[in-house]
Amino acid sequence: MLDQLAAVEARFQEVEAQLQDPAVVSDPKRLRELSKLRAELEPVVLAFQAQRTLVKQLDEAEGILADKTMDPEFREMAELEIPDLKKAIAEGETEIRRLLVPKDPADAKNVILEVRAGTGGEEAALFAGEIFRMYLRFAERRGFKVAVLDQSDADAGGLKDATAEIQGDGAYSLFRFESGVHRVQRVPKTETQGRIHTSACTVAVMPEAEELDGIEIHPNDLRIDTFCSGGKGGQSVNTTKSAVRLVHLPTNTVVQCQDERSQLKNMAKAMTVLRSRLLQKAQDEADAVHSAMRKSQVGSGDRSEKIRTYNFPQGRVTDHRIGVTLHQIDAFMGGAIEPIIEPLRAAFEAERLQALEA
Repeated sequence: MLDQLAAVEARFQEVEAQLQDPAVVSDPKRLRELSKLRAELEPVVLAFQAQRTLVKQLDEAEGILADKTMDPEFREMAELEIPDLKKAIAEGETEIRRLLVPKDPADAKNVILEVRAGTGGEEAALFAGEIFRMYLRFAERRGFKVAVLDQSDADAGGLKDATAEIQGDGAYSLFRFESGVHRVQRVPKTETQGRIHTSACTVAVMPEAEELDGIEIHPNDLRIDTFCSGGKGGQSVNTTKSAVRLVHLPTNTVVQCQDERSQLKNMAKAMTVLRSRLLQKAQDEADAVHSAMRKSQVGSGDRSEKIRTYNFPQGRVTDHRIGVTLHQIDAFMGGAIEPIIEPLRAAFEAERLQALEA
């Protein structure tokens, strides 16, 4: 690992030197590439340098302790420092190993978020609407840009389904673990006897596809329908056919967008969602493990296939994958979902590190 860290440090110094080159400064594209590379290398280099300092301090402390001619007070201080230094070195080594795990290129991408009502009728639609708002609030808290691409309201309130684009550096790294079935347990407003009902909604999160991802969509493979944008209950809200529905015939994938008043803009956004779905499909087919994981997470929307439970009477949220329970459901539904997001990311990184070492 030392050779690998030394190589990273040398590359970092090389990149820093290149960033001072007038030829690079005058080339915006090259400048962006090198700046991004520097930002990726810097945490590893800083951790390596801090580790090197700790190791040097430990060597000095052990040398003082071993030197019988040294002042007893100095030897006592060294003896007290050694356990703390060894602990810090062990923690630093773990952090360096984590930083050396190859990053998923998709982590930096924007997100296509889809929420659909599952089992539970009207209550499921209400819950789907709350979950969708929760994610939009979370995105806004993180400074991400949000665009609701399509939304189908339920007659009694809530959502049948909704699709949003979330733009921001690292958006997918935060949302990627939210795919799956979310279950709610509470007393519906229409319940007269106070019984707790269980409902569910499904969440799908996909990295937004880019042209460089190699997803080609041939015009002959598309059926394009245009229609008037719909509002609550399905009624038209304007008289121009600005909304767009795309059907990818080879895969029978259906996407629609009615966010913009312009048909061309809706077409462009619908194509973005379609590319993202096809990219996800291609990735799932190429990776059987990931495909099995995603299938078990998203499933059919049945309330037995759950990754998380929201129990309102007890005020708790439980993530069943990592066994974390929070008793802060109001704050969580308001978009403060970091207390579960961060442990999920940590668990995922630990699994990747373990796999890499194996």
